[in-house]
Amino acid sequence: MRRTTVASLGRDIEDFLVFKRALGHSYRRSEATLRSFQRYAQHHSGQRGQIELPSLIRNWLDRVPNRKPVTRACDLGAVRQLCHFRRRRDPDGYIPSIRLAPQTESRYQPYVFSQAEIRSLLLVASRREGRNFWPGLLRLLILATYCTGLRFGEAVRLQCADVDLQQRLFHIRGSKGRTRLVPFGADLAQEFRTYWPQREALLARKGNRSTAVFIGRYGRPVTLKGASDVVRRLLRQLDLKPSRGRQGPRPYDLRHAFAVHRLTAWYREGVDIHARLPWLSAYMGHVNVLGTEVYLHATPELLQLASDRFARRASL
Repeated sequence: MRRTTVASLGRDIEDFLVFKRALGHSYRRSEATLRSFQRYAQHHSGQRGQIELPSLIRNWLDRVPNRKPVTRACDLGAVRQLCHFRRRRDPDGYIPSIRLAPQTESRYQPYVFSQAEIRSLLLVASRREGRNFWPGLLRLLILATYCTGLRFGEAVRLQCADVDLQQRLFHIRGSKGRTRLVPFGADLAQEFRTYWPQREALLARKGNRSTAVFIGRYGRPVTLKGASDVVRRLLRQLDLKPSRGRQGPRPYDLRHAFAVHRLTAWYREGVDIHARLPWLSAYMGHVNVLGTEVYLHATPELLQLASDRFARRASL
């Protein structure tokens, strides 16, 4: 069925969201995409609210010129899932071709920070005096992300109840549809113990009560966009990122650095890398090792360690 109505499409979207969440997915980002598609359909519907799906989907994907191919592909992916769901009641239902947005993966080349660059980043963060972001907050946010490989958004959204300093665990709730426990070391636990009194004093001055870990000077939880912007400014201050544009390292690349540095440490320790990779995968919140492979980049140091190990084994 290539033609439908706005009302029917709206019911299909509601049923589809119920279905996805029954499977345990939060589906927030994709819901926003489908709501955008629904609003576009309402605005461009014909007489009696009728729409023709093939042309509607193409025009919706083209609604913003010069979009990044991977963004277009994400939009198409959400609509294709909806169309597959609609086929449960309509076997002849239309499904758009993947050729409408062939690039399904980002071609961005992640940046792997050196340990010296991480130390420099922590140094400038510890001296940063902004309107909302203060040194103790920035230092701990960067440390929590780098030391545990959390996604940057996972770190920003941490709640006090998610941090267990006795057992040294983060409780990451509902990230990518999954919940996991993330252990951390005694040194990071000490950083949290230093931060807590500063956070409590700030909240007391502002007369606020908040359960979020990372609180700005105004006594409110920091946002992901605000935290990302200030870390990008720190990277520009260190000349690791150009003064303008999207080139250079991102806050998310702290997660890439964690994975590569962990792998490098295992090589130095002489452990069985293949046996440990599933551990790293579970720790980072991936379903399997394939999800972790995108974080394992060949740095010169890592290549040299792998080469030395191979040479030792080949000489036996």
